[in-house]
Amino acid sequence: MIPATPQVTTVVTDSDSVDAAIASRFSCRAFHREQEVPRSTIEEILAVASRAPSGTNIQPWNVYVLQGASRDALVAKTCEAHDAVYRDPELAARYRSDLDYYPTKWSSPFIERRRENGWGLYGLLGIARGEKDKMHGQHQRNYQFFDAPVGLMFTIDKVLGRGSLMDCAMFMQNVMVAARARGLHTCPQAAWLEYAAVVLPHIGAGDNEMLVAGMSLGYADVGATVNRFHTPREAVGNFTRWL
Repeated sequence: MIPATPQVTTVVTDSDSVDAAIASRFSCRAFHREQEVPRSTIEEILAVASRAPSGTNIQPWNVYVLQGASRDALVAKTCEAHDAVYRDPELAARYRSDLDYYPTKWSSPFIERRRENGWGLYGLLGIARGEKDKMHGQHQRNYQFFDAPVGLMFTIDKVLGRGSLMDCAMFMQNVMVAARARGLHTCPQAAWLEYAAVVLPHIGAGDNEMLVAGMSLGYADVGATVNRFHTPREAVGNFTRWL
């Protein structure tokens, strides 16, 4: 008899911990900058995450880890560009991404959920409608990695199809869950796509690569007001059909 592989024989006895790692994942928007994450821990997370499935096992993801000076330099460059676009919106055309993350035209129920999310966050932070400077400042927190000591950038090759975006997303989800298992928090960030033209040269990505997303990684600031913001989820019955 051919022996079974560990993937087949491993028994997950503590389902509560697995569920807790998934359910406690949220978009953390305030980290302790001074509390570094060891490289060995990051490598462990990425190794576990690499078990994510991918079509025909092509494993399309590339990961760039930014810490210290490289992280700080990207923050400075991107914040400068973000401020320039705020002053002159026409400059945004310089930074267009190859990936259209959001639809060009919103429809229900997605637009309502988006608005609920945005105004829920701003309301918690005391940012009222029309306070554009404050909104700009809060949006720029994305480009500061919310003070997380580690920034991750995920890319795939431009020649790949949309299925590879799904593969990369599953890999990213594994990263976030594995981080929770080690007491860390994350924030996946599509906001970096707005400045892909700044990010890609900085990280040394090839001309063949497309930015998929960024991610902040570190230890959460548990006392920060912004980290009290947690988004709701639809009931299973609202998105499931039993046949």
